Amino acid sequence: MPDAPTRTALVFGASGQIGEALLARLAGGGWQVFAVSRVPRPPAGGVTWLTGEFANVGGLPEAVDVVFSTGPLDGFAQWYARGQVATRRVVAFGSTSLDTKQASADAYERDIVARLQAAERLVFDTASANGAAATVLRPTLVYGAGRDQTLARIAAMGRRMGFFVLPRGANGKRQPVHVDDLAHAALAVVDAPATDGKAYALPGGETLAYRDMVARTLAALVPPARLWEVPMPVFRTALWLARKAGMMRGLTDDAVARMREDLVFDASPARRDFGYAPRLFEPDAKSGAPAVCRRLNSRSPKRF
Repeated sequence: MPDAPTRTALVFGASGQIGEALLARLAGGGWQVFAVSRVPRPPAGGVTWLTGEFANVGGLPEAVDVVFSTGPLDGFAQWYARGQVATRRVVAFGSTSLDTKQASADAYERDIVARLQAAERLVFDTASANGAAATVLRPTLVYGAGRDQTLARIAAMGRRMGFFVLPRGANGKRQPVHVDDLAHAALAVVDAPATDGKAYALPGGETLAYRDMVARTLAALVPPARLWEVPMPVFRTALWLARKAGMMRGLTDDAVARMREDLVFDASPARRDFGYAPRLFEPDAKSGAPAVCRRLNSRSPKRF
């Protein structure tokens, strides 16, 4: 039997936490990959690195089988609309923030929602106009690479101080999702026709209280760190002092309020259409590694 032709992919956000996990799976599957990075990188393992940003990427191929976007959705949507690379398949990551921050009192967070909504519409409209199939994936709270804006920061602070402080009653439900499960999902939708023109929430495989999520993260550190729960007035005073000292400015009042809110999403459409099966939440020391965090969207706020 003749060998199957090598499939080609263009990956934006390839040096980010989801992008790196996706590259590993693509390389393992024998794909020929063009990966975009802001800084030059040498070719390796079937990956050709291209240098630039959305406005100016050198060496783009004329056509690929699939375009993946694991970085800022708004920037990608605008690039895709310019039609620089022909493709029949687009898989792009958005965020469940589109749902969780719609009613935020923070104008910045509402702007994020508006940009996500506009970007999703533009991706779907462009794909339809070009006769292509597009799917948007919306992860919940991402972990696993030690580079996220929530659990990795909590782990870093716990490691540095030996403890982490939360207000009492931080029992809102969360569904943290491992970065490798997201990479697996991105590949799974490529050949799933039912996903054309749809957006999917991608929660993790376990639903647990915010304080339990934090406690489990701290317990995975070496040595483990303690979780301190204090009355809300004490927490708000401590947060005010931290902000005055130039710390914790990304932890907004709305973010604190959301610690008591359930942010839960239905994975059944993803299970039905492309066999999505995320793992339980089992953080390890690597998941909370104190790496330099590089946000998937440089304009998104820090999330706790």
